[in-house]
Amino acid sequence: MKKLLPVCFSVLTTFASLAAIADDKNVLMVLSSYGEKDEQGELIKPGYEFDEMSKSYLVFKAAGINVTFTSPNGGVLITDNFDKEKPYNKTFLEDKAAVKKLDNSIELSKIKPANYDAVYVVGGKGPMYDLAVNQELKSIIKEIYQQQGVVAAVCHGPAALLDIKLNDGSYLVADKRISAFTNLEEGAFTKKWQLPFSLEDDLIAQGAKVIKDGLMLNQVSVDGRLITGQNPFSTADSAIAVVEKLGLPTQGLPTFKDDNTIKLVERFYLDSVGAKQEFITNKQNYNPMLLAMFGFYQSQHASTEMQRNVALMLMELTQPEINHPMLALAIAQTYLDKSDLSTATQLLQQARKNFPDNEQVSELLNKVINS
Repeated sequence: MKKLLPVCFSVLTTFASLAAIADDKNVLMVLSSYGEKDEQGELIKPGYEFDEMSKSYLVFKAAGINVTFTSPNGGVLITDNFDKEKPYNKTFLEDKAAVKKLDNSIELSKIKPANYDAVYVVGGKGPMYDLAVNQELKSIIKEIYQQQGVVAAVCHGPAALLDIKLNDGSYLVADKRISAFTNLEEGAFTKKWQLPFSLEDDLIAQGAKVIKDGLMLNQVSVDGRLITGQNPFSTADSAIAVVEKLGLPTQGLPTFKDDNTIKLVERFYLDSVGAKQEFITNKQNYNPMLLAMFGFYQSQHASTEMQRNVALMLMELTQPEINHPMLALAIAQTYLDKSDLSTATQLLQQARKNFPDNEQVSELLNKVINS
């Protein structure tokens, strides 16, 4: 027992030291103030992405980091539409202290950059309108970066990194590896809003080396103290990269089912047999609807045979339990794109039996038969 006590004390001291280090770390989380709703509660101006905020916050909280919410106008903010029942959103909303901090976001004008070790800009379409041109934010980012702090942004958040010039006159993003929402992703998913500029094009124009993966795949770029993520599924890994860059341990930080699902999609490109078996064996770890949706959108935007084949595998793998006419149509159309008229016809005939009231299925089947 006498020998054990010093060992226990040493372990406790180590944990206490790590906690103290984490408590000294402060992250400034930046959110858009642009969002607005009409009298019926409908979104008429886009805001910030709640999923990205909640995932990032949970990662930072688990790492013991202090998070301060800030925005151009301060106070309560309008978020883009989100699902309150998603596990990470539900966890955040049940944290009364976190919700209170969010509802009392601090105005950017009141922020002192010297108090923060990192700044983290959350995405959503809103940042393209306000954070992209907010000079106070640009000054904060510049000062935190030049005081050897970490600068991070995800999805449309990197819009805030534009037009920031360092003391040597160069753009912050110049010659840096940067990931952000791509033109391809804008074309696939940005339907409702007319964005003021192309984020990918403007980053390139200021000298950034834009690093991107395929449609909605996970891509996080780390270039020194600059960390950027491509899309919502890159959020958690972007936050974890910030934790690591701050010198804190990353073991045991939270992961999320939808992010793991997208990582499984990436495995289909490398080992489709193994990825398929992984899904079948551990289906509870993945989101079948998300796999189906990814397959559907990839089938619409595939530019290579490999992308088309992966899209087809994902849709066929999930259709038995999703059982949706749009998915059936997309599968048949993909076979048509592969010039497999026979298989497409068989699938459409089966789809008409399964969905007799769906006019699109009947129209495509008649078109194929009469072609």
